[in-house]
Amino acid sequence: MNRREFLASATGLFLYFPVSDLFAQERDRVAPKLPYPQDFNAYLHIGPDGRVGCFVGKVEMGQGVMTSLAMLVAQELDLPLDRVDMVMGDTDLCPWDLGTFGSLTVWQFGPVLRGAAAEARAVLLQLAAEKLGASPGELQVKDGVVGKPGGPGLTFAQLASGGRIERHLAGVKPKPLAAPAGKPVPRKDGHDKVTGAARYAADVALPGMLHARLLRPPSHGAKRTSLDTSAAERLARVVVDGDLVAALHRDRDVADQAVKQIRATWDEPAAPVSDVTIFEHLLATAPQPEVVAASGSIADGDKLATQIVESTWEHAYGAHAPIEPHAAVARLENGRFTVWASTQAPFLVRTQVAKALGIEERSVRIVTPYVGGGFGGKTMALQAVEAARLARITGSAVQVAWDRGEEFFLDTFRPAAVVHIRTGLTAEKRIAFWDCAVVGAGGREAQHFYSIPHQRITSAGGWQGGNPEGMHPFAVGAWRAPSANTNVFARESQIDALAAKAGLDPLAFRLQHVPPRVARVLRAAEKAFGRDWRPAPAGRGFGLACAAYRDTLVAGMAEVAVDRSSGRVRVGRVVLAQDMGAVIDPEGARQQMEGSAVMGVGYALSEEVRFQGSRILDRGFGSYAIPRFSDVPRIETVLVDDPDLAPQGGGEPAITVMGALIANAIHDATGARLHRLPMTPERVLAALQGV
Repeated sequence: MNRREFLASATGLFLYFPVSDLFAQERDRVAPKLPYPQDFNAYLHIGPDGRVGCFVGKVEMGQGVMTSLAMLVAQELDLPLDRVDMVMGDTDLCPWDLGTFGSLTVWQFGPVLRGAAAEARAVLLQLAAEKLGASPGELQVKDGVVGKPGGPGLTFAQLASGGRIERHLAGVKPKPLAAPAGKPVPRKDGHDKVTGAARYAADVALPGMLHARLLRPPSHGAKRTSLDTSAAERLARVVVDGDLVAALHRDRDVADQAVKQIRATWDEPAAPVSDVTIFEHLLATAPQPEVVAASGSIADGDKLATQIVESTWEHAYGAHAPIEPHAAVARLENGRFTVWASTQAPFLVRTQVAKALGIEERSVRIVTPYVGGGFGGKTMALQAVEAARLARITGSAVQVAWDRGEEFFLDTFRPAAVVHIRTGLTAEKRIAFWDCAVVGAGGREAQHFYSIPHQRITSAGGWQGGNPEGMHPFAVGAWRAPSANTNVFARESQIDALAAKAGLDPLAFRLQHVPPRVARVLRAAEKAFGRDWRPAPAGRGFGLACAAYRDTLVAGMAEVAVDRSSGRVRVGRVVLAQDMGAVIDPEGARQQMEGSAVMGVGYALSEEVRFQGSRILDRGFGSYAIPRFSDVPRIETVLVDDPDLAPQGGGEPAITVMGALIANAIHDATGARLHRLPMTPERVLAALQGV
C-alpha cells in the first residue's frame, strides 16, 4: 500500500495546506537546497481516536530523534507526548528526506516539523471556533481538546470527522520553545529496546524467505579469474549474476556452509601501501590543496612571532564498527520491490536500488526498522541492492545480513589524515599566526574560533571525495563528525603545545583567545571538573579541549592515569559542557554526549584499521578494539543554558574533543606529546622514551 492508498483508507483528518511564507523563509534559511514537501499533511495525520501520526523521513538509530521530534509536535499541538505516534523512514508513507546524519535532524528538520504542527493547531482552532460560535482567541487547546476555558470543547477527532480539510492559514508562527520539564521524558523506543521487542532489519522474516550468503573477494579491487560452484550447489541454490555470487537457503547455517564451498581464484592489485606507510603515501598522492580559511598575512605574523611551534599530527583509518551489521530483506510483489533495510538514508537507498535494477523509483519502497547504530557508515546500503537483485532472480523474499567480517571489509572508513600546523607566539604570549595544512581528513571544522590575526588553513582531499585514484586503497566516507575529530585533535593539541611554550596553563591560554560564548562553556566545564591546573599527582594527568561543531560549542576536561611500564592509558573521568542552544530533550542530549565520550575513548586509544595494500587485516572485534565496559570512564555532562539560540545538533559535537582531550591529559601526566591517533600502548611507550 502506498501513502496515497494508506491515507485514503484511513478515517480522520489530513491537514492539507501549502507552506506559509513564514515557513518557506525558515526552511530556506536552514536548508535552502532541500526540497521538503510543501504540503503539511505530508507530516501529520489525526486519527479517529484523536492520536496524531507524525510521518518523517528521518530514522531512529539510537540517537533519540523518535522522541525529540515527537516532543516538538506534542508541544505545538498541546498534546500529551504519548499520543503522538512516529512513523519513520518509510519511503511510501513518509515525505522525502535526504538522510539522518550530520547532527541535522533537530537543527534542520525541526523548524519544518514545528511549522507543520503550528499551522495544524491554528486550523483546528479555526474549525472549532466556527463550530462553537466563538472566535479563535476565546479558545484554548489542551490535551487534544479545543474549547473555552472551563467550558465544553471539541476533540481533535471530532474536528477531523473523517474528512479532508483543504485550508491554510498564512503567517502562523510556532510557539516559543518551552523550557523542558525537570522530569526526564521516557524514550519512545525505550520499552522496545529494553524488552527486546525492537525489530531490526535482520529480524524481518517473511514466508519462504531465503538467506543469502555472498562470495566476497580477498581484497578491494580484486578481479575474479575462475569460479567453481559445484560443491556449493549440492547444499544450496547458487546464483551467479555478473559480480554477484551467492548461496541461498531457507536455513542461514546451510547458506553459510554452502558459500564456503564455492571455489574462486582472484587477481589482486599490487600492495604499495600499508597502515605503516600510509601517511607518507597520503602526502605523496594528495591533490592540490584548497584554501579553507584565510585572514591577514602569514608573513606578517611570522615577523611578530618570537617563538615558533611546528607540529605534524596523524590519524589512522577508522571503522564505523556498529554493533548491528548491515542487513536487508527484499521482496518482489506485484511488480514492486519492498526492501527492509538498515540505513540512515532510505530515500537515497531507494534511488540506489532502482538504479541498480534499472527500474523507476516508484517501483521501490524502502522501510527502515530500528537501526543499531550508523555513525555515517549506513548512509548507502549495498546489502539492500544485493537483496533486491537476488529477490528478482529467485522470485523469493531474500535476506542479506552481513557477518562481522563483511562489515569490516565492506566499510567506508574514516580516512587516514595528516595535519601540519606551524604557529607563532608574540612576546605578549598571544598567537601571532596559524598556518595549517590538512591532508586527507577534509577541511570541515578546521576553521576555529580563536582570535588569531594572521591565519591560513588549507585542505587536500577528504571524506567527501576529491581524492586522486590510488590515494586511498579502499573506500572512505563520513565517520561521526566527519573531519572534525581529526582537525580538532590537531588544533587542540597544538593549542596545548602553545600554552606550554607560553608558560601558561591550558585554560588561561585559551580564555585569552576565545569569544565570550566559548569562554562561558569553558568556565562551565571548569566548574563541574572542580580543580585548577596545578601539576597532577604522579602518573595522573588532566587535559582540556574545546570545539565548535555546527554552532554547538563543547568544552571537555578529563583525568587519565598512565602506566609507564605498559603504556596503557586509563581514562578515569570525563566532564563535557555543551551549549547547543535551546534543548528539546535534555536527557536525550546527555545520552548523546555520554555516547560520544565512550566512542571517543575508542578512537583516541585503540581503534585503527590495519591493512596491507587493499587487504583489510582487521575483520572483527578480536583485533579491532572498541571500548569495553571496563574502559568506560566516569562521565559528567553539563548543558549550558542558551534558550535564545535555536536548537542545534547534539549527536556529534561532543565526540570531536575526545582525541585532543585525552592526548593533552597524557602530556600533563608524562610530559610526552602524542602526535598520532590512536594512542596505543606501543605509541605511548615510544613517546615516553623521548621525554
